[in-house]
Amino acid sequence: MALEAYIRANLFNNNLPRNDIIQREKGESYLIQVMKANEGHVEGISNVCIRGYWATYGETHSNEWIERVIRDFYNHERILKEVTESNRDWGGYFVAVEKGKVVGAAGGGMIDVGVGELFVIYVDPARRNEGIGSKLLDAVTKQQKEEYGAKKQWVSVQKGNMKGIPFYESKGFKFQYENVPKEYPTYIKLRHSRKI
Repeated sequence: MALEAYIRANLFNNNLPRNDIIQREKGESYLIQVMKANEGHVEGISNVCIRGYWATYGETHSNEWIERVIRDFYNHERILKEVTESNRDWGGYFVAVEKGKVVGAAGGGMIDVGVGELFVIYVDPARRNEGIGSKLLDAVTKQQKEEYGAKKQWVSVQKGNMKGIPFYESKGFKFQYENVPKEYPTYIKLRHSRKI
């Protein structure tokens, strides 16, 4: 505990809730840093999103669907652009890093005046239930509130996603309505929102 107190007091005194000691197993603590992503995080973001997507949808979607989503959204070129260019509509990626390795990634943006959305959040499947996703959500939420004046936040989660739905509901998101995109009628999105 003395080491944790020293680290908190001396190494990360930037008043941002982006660094934390995560208790992983009894007696073991690991420093997880949550920060705005940079070019050096591109491969790690890609890896964690790909692994997270497979772990989340591997049993509910076809391999072809998953591979298309990965090809379209989690390729290095796209992630590099999303890391180096951010604005109100896309606030950029935040990453959770442990010992130089990306163990989680999240990003969001504003969809209306005072209204933000969490667009993506994945944690390394082997690292779920350690509080990493909560730290990432906190970072995106802080950005949306402080930089863009968000008062409300939305998230879409696929119907039946029993990894995502309980997480979002535990963070205060409430189900609002179901959305069935015309182009993907088998992908039923549940829209949740919360006040922030």
